[in-house]
Amino acid sequence: MSTISWITTRGLFGRRRFLLLVPLPVLLVVLAALPRGLGADVRQWAPVVLVGLGLAVVLPVISLIVGTGVLGAEIDDGTIVHILTKPLPRWQIVLPKLGVAAGVSALTVAIPLYVVGVLADSVRLGLALVVASAVGALAYSALFLALSLLTRRPVLLGLVYVLIWEGLLGNFVGGTRNLSIQQYVITIADRIAPTELLTSQVSLPVSIIMSGLLTVGFTVLAIDRLRSFSVAGETS
Repeated sequence: MSTISWITTRGLFGRRRFLLLVPLPVLLVVLAALPRGLGADVRQWAPVVLVGLGLAVVLPVISLIVGTGVLGAEIDDGTIVHILTKPLPRWQIVLPKLGVAAGVSALTVAIPLYVVGVLADSVRLGLALVVASAVGALAYSALFLALSLLTRRPVLLGLVYVLIWEGLLGNFVGGTRNLSIQQYVITIADRIAPTELLTSQVSLPVSIIMSGLLTVGFTVLAIDRLRSFSVAGETS
């Protein structure tokens, strides 16, 4: 499993796709530092930067880029065949890749979110955002990893989930919030460091239980789907 993790990490950092991880986190910090430096009212800019950009865009998009890349790129270029020919149970392939995807996504997003949390409120909020974004990165990564095995257009479907389901429907249809990873992240952060800057729409038990169920469910789905791949990398 350590070999799979190393190969995945090396491949991820060796692709141009990795360069896409840099601009959004930097922009997030800049958009928080500017109004803070100019003395703007934190209630005017913090919710927009924290939730509107950080949790609604940066976290899911970074997770989408990484989550669909740890297996999707190998399927596209055919190198997945080298892994599939190894006498390994499929879970020993999926779990390391999920771990790398979640770890890279969490690290990329947690650092700027911590900085924004400190600038907006306190160290406690910054740490709360780190914990919440790690939970979100794991759930998002499981979802997007599964999508990379289920469809040839995982990025498109991932964007539909983020923009339509979480973004559009989540703001107008209350029931969709119970299946929104974004809402779980907001709730977890708000419960760890209560603040008026975050407005949670679902309960903490729902957030914790659903985060776990979605992570496990999509991981199991990915493992099962990978079993259907032949040595040629095509589904049977």
